[in-house]
Amino acid sequence: MEVFPSLKTQNSRIPLSYKPYCSIDSKRKSVFNCRSNFIYWSNFRGIKGRRLGLCSSYNEAGSITQPGLENMPLSVELEPISSESQFDRVVAEAQQLEESVVVLWMASWCRKCIYLKPKLEKLAADYYPRIRFYSVDVNNVPHKLVVRAGVTKMPTIQLWRDGKKQAEVIGGHKAYLVVNDVREMIENENGV
Repeated sequence: MEVFPSLKTQNSRIPLSYKPYCSIDSKRKSVFNCRSNFIYWSNFRGIKGRRLGLCSSYNEAGSITQPGLENMPLSVELEPISSESQFDRVVAEAQQLEESVVVLWMASWCRKCIYLKPKLEKLAADYYPRIRFYSVDVNNVPHKLVVRAGVTKMPTIQLWRDGKKQAEVIGGHKAYLVVNDVREMIENENGV
């Protein structure tokens, strides 16, 4: 790989530890990889494509200074749902706003659930604020709600719209595959 002098200079000024890896998606087609200072085209299957150009410059703290990116979160914490009435309220608000809601049904004892949650929080940042992401610990809500949602395995990720469950992904395989399936589910159901 040929390194241009300006890139060498930029890299020498900022230690690698200060350069965050950031996955920012403006039109669901591009990924910024700021560790290597290149923008990659990707289909979000974990395969890096061809280089498009140099990433924007860094400020003294090592964060991106490209306009519009400073307000984009890298991850959004999944809001916990702890009761049936709260779940009904979330679904009703989304229906009123004509939005979709993604719900992660998990258990505190489920290792795959615990491993998947931070990856879904990063995915939630890609769709923030158009789609809200929530989590439900099945051990902390009435069993009636779990049965009503049709959850039989953990982790289960469901997309709710118009007060009804539209689609679901049961995550019994590797986390990156589950995240890809959830992204596909969201895009298919919302026409993104």
